[in-house]
Amino acid sequence: MATYEYNIAGIKCNSCVDKIKDELLKIEGIKQAIVQLSTPQATIAMERYISINQLQAALNKAGDYTIVVANENIQHATGNSKLVTWIKTYKPILLIGAYIIAVSLIIEIDKDKFEVENWMCNFMSGFFLVFSFFKLLDLKGFADTYVTYDIVAKQWYSWSYIYVFIELGLAIAYLMKFNLWIVNIITLIIMSLSIVGVIESILNKRKIKCACLGTVFNLPVGTFTIIENAFMIAMSAGMLLVKFLLN
Repeated sequence: MATYEYNIAGIKCNSCVDKIKDELLKIEGIKQAIVQLSTPQATIAMERYISINQLQAALNKAGDYTIVVANENIQHATGNSKLVTWIKTYKPILLIGAYIIAVSLIIEIDKDKFEVENWMCNFMSGFFLVFSFFKLLDLKGFADTYVTYDIVAKQWYSWSYIYVFIELGLAIAYLMKFNLWIVNIITLIIMSLSIVGVIESILNKRKIKCACLGTVFNLPVGTFTIIENAFMIAMSAGMLLVKFLLN
């Protein structure tokens, strides 16, 4: 049996505690659920690993509550490593990233000559296309989540909506290889602004939902979010550097 800690947003009274606990205990595999009102958290004992999406589905039946992993260093039962839990938490984004890398590589390998810049453009296009797609499925839901940690969206709510269409525009621009100087500069600025809010949230130990895949998946803002943003910053900066050196 393993014990997991979660933060729950939306708990306001003892009635909330009871409703959440009742719904959690209905899930097969959960043996114990301790829900606290003073520090809105839940300590859940499980016979098997239960995904954050399953837990959120149960909470949706109880009311307007959001559950996120309270600590990335969760205690596990013997044989259930921290790495396994991390992979399970970020499984959707890991799979999406793997697919984008694989497809962009296949496209380029199929050509007579492998061109790194073309591969990078295809990767960036795939990244922004997929991520903007998930955001567009629930645009308002994304905006409401993004505003909780993005430094620009906090000051200007409309930026949450504009950001999605900028991502979509960048996806098309990379696919068409349209004016890559400007496109890479925009990407560098956008992703740099985005990573500031992520780092700030982690340093302040705020446990909030990541908006990178919209509201489809319940992913916590964590070190992986920093890696994702940093990778895109490095890609755009690398493409700018290559173009500068070749010109």
